[in-house]
Amino acid sequence: MFTVPTIPQRVATEREPITAGREFEGNKKESEVVRVIIPNRDIDLEVKPAKIVRGYWEASEISASHGDGSANPGENGNTVIFAHAREGFFYNLKDAKKDDVVYVMTQDKWYRYKISEIKTVYPNNIETVAPTDNEVLTLFTCSGFFDEKRLIVKAYPTN
Repeated sequence: MFTVPTIPQRVATEREPITAGREFEGNKKESEVVRVIIPNRDIDLEVKPAKIVRGYWEASEISASHGDGSANPGENGNTVIFAHAREGFFYNLKDAKKDDVVYVMTQDKWYRYKISEIKTVYPNNIETVAPTDNEVLTLFTCSGFFDEKRLIVKAYPTN
């Protein structure tokens, strides 16, 4: 006898907003990020600020997004950049490897990071995007069956 597996009644989709968490709501600094490039993964995207609306970051349909309240490159803290898992966006992030180089451009300077951690989490695992004491770049996109998970890529500054 064949049994059809049950599918959870509610799974996250890439069209749903990203949880920002309360720790970002009071931090209103202006985003300086304008571009993210991962040469080995053929990713080169414009980046727009992602406002917090009712506790969620808005995801752009035309660019990558820099989470409002997250750090800017060159600052201590977590710089959070995300995009949809579609061709021309962060689709190729699934192929990221440890030690891949990521470039983030602000309005006046380039920053270089090296990927050190890649993992998949559920959307409610917001500690992956939480503020940090040290400078870190967090990239993420949707992943998994029915986009129920988030692919998290952590990178740290390098020369």
